[in-house]
Amino acid sequence: MKFLIPLSLATALIIPTVTLAETAPKNDATVPETLGFVEWVVMNDTGLRLKARLDTGAKTSSLHAVNVEGFEQDGQKWVKFQIPLADHKDHPVDDESNIDQEEIILELERPVERTVLIKRKGAPSQRRYVVMMDFCIAGTSHETQFSLTDRGNFSYPVLLGRRFMRDDNILIDSADSFIAKKECEYMSLEELVEKQQAKIVKADETT
Repeated sequence: MKFLIPLSLATALIIPTVTLAETAPKNDATVPETLGFVEWVVMNDTGLRLKARLDTGAKTSSLHAVNVEGFEQDGQKWVKFQIPLADHKDHPVDDESNIDQEEIILELERPVERTVLIKRKGAPSQRRYVVMMDFCIAGTSHETQFSLTDRGNFSYPVLLGRRFMRDDNILIDSADSFIAKKECEYMSLEELVEKQQAKIVKADETT
């Protein structure tokens, strides 16, 4: 038995090294924030906490998603996708909780910003949907584009790329992780189910 949560949106160096993803504009007086190469993020509209790798080698950020399906709504292109918590088990679990992460799947719908064609070595090219997503990292909220792809075989369900780092003036300490000075609030598993109006479905209905 699984919980399906539907959501929709209307509209090797010894010395630590610090990498700047892309040079910020000269007139930007904001002091860059330094983050580790891995940090916790919380998807704002779900309260879901996930590990994110900050990667200067990627321009666009990406988010783990399965069963990705495009559709039209009011003449606009939208995409529906699912995030199974069992694939990474990053969200904290209360010892007294009666809910298992393996029983929870988040289902989201977003307007399509664009699509990208990814060329893969030794494999066919893959077209991915790109959507805008709000998220919290180091205690502050951000918005950036995420391509939707199955990251189930990767250690981190979220990858944050240069576009986010450039736009939000972020420095990366490539020798350390989880160094953010502030944390983001997230929901308990019970809140994910209760506040997001989860419904129980059969296992074969989620595939």
